[in-house]
Amino acid sequence: MSEIPSRAEIVVIGGGVIGASVAYHLAHLGRTDVLLVEQGSLSCGTTWHAAGLVGQLRASEAGTRLVQYSTDLYSRLEAETGLGTGYRVCGGLTVARTPERMVALRRTVANAAAYDLGCELLTAEQAHERYPLIRTDDLVGAIWLPDDGRANPADLTQALAKGARRLGVRIAERVRVTGVLTRAGRAAGVRTDHGDVEADIVVNCAGQWARAVGVMAGVNVPLHSAEHFYVVTEPIEGVHRDLPVLRDPDGWTYVKEEVGGLLVGGFEPEAKPWVSPDRIPHPFEFQLLDEDWEHFEVLMESAIHRLPVLAETGIRKFYNGPESFTPDNQFIVGEAPELPGFFVGAGFNSVGIASAGGAGRALAEWVVEGRPTIDLASADIRRFSPLADDDVWLRERVVEVLGLHYAVPWPNREPETGRGQRRSPLESRLVEQGAVLGTRNHWERANVFAPPGQPRRVDYGWDRPAWVDWCAEEQRATRGAVAVFDQTSFSKYLVTGEGAEQALQWLCTNDVAAPVGRTVYTGLLDERGGYQADVTVTRTAPDEFLVVSSAATTVRDLDWMRRHAPRGCAAEIVDVTSRYAVLGVMGPRSADVLGALSDDAFDDTTFPFGTSRAVRLGDVVVRATRITYVGELGWELYVPTELATRVYDDLFRVGADLGVVPAGYYAIEALRLEKGYRAFGRELTADVDPVAAGLLFACKLATDVDFLGRAAVEKARGVVPARRVVSLVVQDPAVTVWGGELVLRDGRPVGQVTSAAWGATAGSAVGLALVGDRGAGGAPRDWVRSGAWEVDVAGERSALAVGLRPPVDPDGLRLRRSRDDTR
Repeated sequence: MSEIPSRAEIVVIGGGVIGASVAYHLAHLGRTDVLLVEQGSLSCGTTWHAAGLVGQLRASEAGTRLVQYSTDLYSRLEAETGLGTGYRVCGGLTVARTPERMVALRRTVANAAAYDLGCELLTAEQAHERYPLIRTDDLVGAIWLPDDGRANPADLTQALAKGARRLGVRIAERVRVTGVLTRAGRAAGVRTDHGDVEADIVVNCAGQWARAVGVMAGVNVPLHSAEHFYVVTEPIEGVHRDLPVLRDPDGWTYVKEEVGGLLVGGFEPEAKPWVSPDRIPHPFEFQLLDEDWEHFEVLMESAIHRLPVLAETGIRKFYNGPESFTPDNQFIVGEAPELPGFFVGAGFNSVGIASAGGAGRALAEWVVEGRPTIDLASADIRRFSPLADDDVWLRERVVEVLGLHYAVPWPNREPETGRGQRRSPLESRLVEQGAVLGTRNHWERANVFAPPGQPRRVDYGWDRPAWVDWCAEEQRATRGAVAVFDQTSFSKYLVTGEGAEQALQWLCTNDVAAPVGRTVYTGLLDERGGYQADVTVTRTAPDEFLVVSSAATTVRDLDWMRRHAPRGCAAEIVDVTSRYAVLGVMGPRSADVLGALSDDAFDDTTFPFGTSRAVRLGDVVVRATRITYVGELGWELYVPTELATRVYDDLFRVGADLGVVPAGYYAIEALRLEKGYRAFGRELTADVDPVAAGLLFACKLATDVDFLGRAAVEKARGVVPARRVVSLVVQDPAVTVWGGELVLRDGRPVGQVTSAAWGATAGSAVGLALVGDRGAGGAPRDWVRSGAWEVDVAGERSALAVGLRPPVDPDGLRLRRSRDDTR
């Protein structure tokens, strides 16, 4: 195409299935002044060679709902457009070779029940009845997903494109984007090899080229291409159009019917990365990479093992097509924090066909509404640090990520590649003390401390691993004496200026117009009343506030606060995360430890809960804030980074006779769950409001001060929430719960565990869950307090104690205890 318009309201870059879906849904939302540009032909990049599997059940409810919408769309698209999509419901069979995999599949069955999806547990013999070609002598069992299916990627793309065109969207093929235009700090269009196009919105759906397009706009889109392999066989007797999709994750393979033969592919344990996006040759249209039978051998041998007929079947075609993968195996959607008006939908990690309908609609709604309409936190582009924009790091991580597609989804799995980017100044001390390190948003952090003589590693498993006992000792020390936590990875922001209070009063649910030296816990909501963050806010001066948030949300928080602060407000928001180390000194002897280093008083009268001020510890001045996330008397110490080691050593020197121990994030998790403290991203999401979360106490509804989301909270307060966050304790101490398990009331599925850990004080597994029952009218308080509650742990049900108050210290007496009371 040689002619393109000089202006469109919205430009979509990329004519693969994602770009076509975004354009289609924009048009259905009434935004028809849309131009989609594709450097080649529609679907010519990575879409055309996708395997086309459409499996509905995903790891999260939000992901599952996206794919459910996709299947609904694909089933009706032909009637709307007159073009077939190749979508066919054939069912899916997933087999297990090991007991560990079978546990994972039993958990999958429970997840399906939570999402009201069909899923059936099968024996090996029943699996053979569903798929007579497979070998079953080494199988432990299987599951059957009747609603799984497949689609033809190229046909699906053409149907979406036609649906968009019918409503007025213009599609320009063979138009290559060479730059992104900006004006006044916003996206303002694109530069192409056929001329410039001005626009109000630019949507980057360029597939494996999306990172290169992001570079044009100064936007971080962390993805990297990897070679992805499959073969198509000659026709096989017994193979028919309704043959189920077969997945053998222990053998890293998937299989589907293809024109009377079989398409055999997989996700090998160690992937083969391709070139970075800026080095992809051009043109690269309907192209494949060289065959690599040696690399494919591990997959083919496994497939022959499962399907012996393959040993005597010819190969019709070898496909090696590059696809893009992200560092955490979740796709990328959302408005770029670096450039307002620039949106991204990319990095679909081999699930693009299944996700395209739902993700395309979600991104289109975000463009139109100016915010997400559903919880997309796990896919939000703002989850990535600028440190993720590194070719070497991405290449290394992609090798691991692709290989994890079919790995057993162990709880607490930590990535092994791309580690050590961001380190606490205390790391060497932690390692000397036996720390087993994990990572969060590029930070290395102590998860747990191994006792002397024990291997410094976390073993993965479904049952209770050895490190739980190590963690339990850290919990007991925190409850009984004192523990020191390195929490340096906290995100920290300064909000300054004469409009700082005004900005935060609008952004925060709680009243932050506090005196200097006071700390307030608060949520940050969207217009619908859903959580976008939960933070602490400390007034450090009349025109200065310190905001502290989780390690994972730095980019997201800063973007949210800057975008939603009142216009014209004279306030500056600055990231000061690297300026301070943070030491959590927690436990009934914490005041004694601090008092041994300081002339300051740390009693209830002089230093009450919620107080924050400068104190001298030894010869170092730090900010001490009396607050806790573990439910004990304690202080967070904000220490200049270069002085952190000195303070840390002093704490252990004077605390030696008081029982001080180092403790890690696994202990924090267990302790906070015993106290019922909520966490953003798990209990607190965009789909949960303060009423459902049980956090109305942190909303300034008794004042006349307005805040973002107040109207929605006021409305929600007047009705019974559809779902409610509750605390739980597993009655059998031998049962291990990790989170994600199905919760039942009187035998009926009513929700899922959002977070869980083994609690040393409770003497059993503890957690939080989000529950509700449409038949009961949601989650009224009396409904929570009555009934017989259970948790499904890999098919076995165990009794629960469920309540609206935390199981440990529900009145909060421990964190307010005076020094005299703790002796």
